[in-house]
Amino acid sequence: MKLTKKSHACVRLDKGGQTLVIDPGGFSEEDAALGADAILITHEHPDHFDEFRLRAAMENNPAARIWTLKSVAERITAAFPGRVHTVGHGDTFTAAGFDVQVHGELHAVIHPDIPRITNVGYLIDGGKVFHPGDALTVPAHPVQTLMLPVMAPWNKISEVIDYVREVRPRRAYDVHDALLTDLARPIYDRQIGALGGTDHQRLTPGASAEV
Repeated sequence: MKLTKKSHACVRLDKGGQTLVIDPGGFSEEDAALGADAILITHEHPDHFDEFRLRAAMENNPAARIWTLKSVAERITAAFPGRVHTVGHGDTFTAAGFDVQVHGELHAVIHPDIPRITNVGYLIDGGKVFHPGDALTVPAHPVQTLMLPVMAPWNKISEVIDYVREVRPRRAYDVHDALLTDLARPIYDRQIGALGGTDHQRLTPGASAEV
């Protein structure tokens, strides 16, 4: 499986001639979802869910389908009738040849005064890749490649390090990194790499790796 990092939280997976894209939001490239056969959305925040990018992808490929939670599905089902599937924690399905398990229910706490919204993570092909969205969800399944939300208004580096330790993936690649400046990246790389207990790497947008 080929994993390509797009800007911020978006990831593109290619296998067997088919493409799955996760979270092509407003901080990602305008063409981040183009060419996708399947699109997964973790939650409704605009840095993960962007209707313009979805519409472009769905018009580009009339066979493309979207899987997402109820709060997002309710906003886009009318625009793409018959092409949007609602999923939740515990569901399993196949999308564009990828086996997907859904894990998690709530977005991480941003502040106690801000109501929590729903959020799901996606475990791909039996644990080859796990994208948690905006939560530190630990799936009840071994993970080979963790997409690590490295910097967000709702986390701090100690939580990120402890999350890597708890999931215990073979490797971790940064996502949710658009707010992280180049000045700070070496600090995060050094501390997560030294303390996380796994192979921690960072892919620049457009770079790929085999997983």
